[in-house]
Amino acid sequence: MSKQDLRGAALITGASSGIGATYADRLARAGHDLVLVARDAARLEALAAKLKAATGVKIDIVAADLTDRTDLAKVEARLADDASIDILINNAGAALAGSFAEQDVERVENMIQLNVVSVTRLAHAAAKAFAARDRGAIVNISSVVGLAPELQSVVYGATKAYVTYFTQALRQQLSPGVQLQAVLPGATRTEIWDRSGGGGADKLDPNMLMEVDDLVDAALAGFRQGELVTIPSLPDPVDFAAYDAARAKLLPNLSRNRPAERYRAGAPA
Repeated sequence: MSKQDLRGAALITGASSGIGATYADRLARAGHDLVLVARDAARLEALAAKLKAATGVKIDIVAADLTDRTDLAKVEARLADDASIDILINNAGAALAGSFAEQDVERVENMIQLNVVSVTRLAHAAAKAFAARDRGAIVNISSVVGLAPELQSVVYGATKAYVTYFTQALRQQLSPGVQLQAVLPGATRTEIWDRSGGGGADKLDPNMLMEVDDLVDAALAGFRQGELVTIPSLPDPVDFAAYDAARAKLLPNLSRNRPAERYRAGAPA
């Protein structure tokens, strides 16, 4: 799968459908044993049975709600204690339709718990275990929405901006033996559209909607190429490199001992 030729097991969250289930299919067919995590045990069982029959790999399932601290701790412990796991696919996530002021704040908090807190805690457990072995991979599923406040997905976009930043910053702290990747899908045909309350994916412009098989295959290709940030729909990687270079150009002036001239007393209004 990677430049390191990881052959260990992969733990995949949100594995019962969509992106997570597609990762499960691709990794099983590449010979990886799997630990599948999601709330819906019946769907996990069905997927595990299908993939076992097709590939013969070992598959464990963990029924867990990652917004529940007890369930989350159970998955963290599996990452910490199971030395056969080389890969974490941090995929579980949720979206919420509507304007921020009109959203149910309890659902907003639940989304933050799933998209940010669980991603962070699972990555922490994996990073600690993988760093000790100097081997492994953490793949965090983010979103292009985190780059585009113009899309007005206020909290969902903010959680995904966190995931991208988190992955990029973590790269600075882990050895090259632990591979990191943030995957930033655009609109993808999954159940998230129905669950968010915004209507199904079929309402979207088909020219902007990627099929989940294409999305995961592109993400895996980016992983094999060693990309830290993979945007499957972006035609030219030079565009993101320019975006990143513009950000880096700000660094020398983000923290200085005096305000910029325009903010000083006597500056023109």
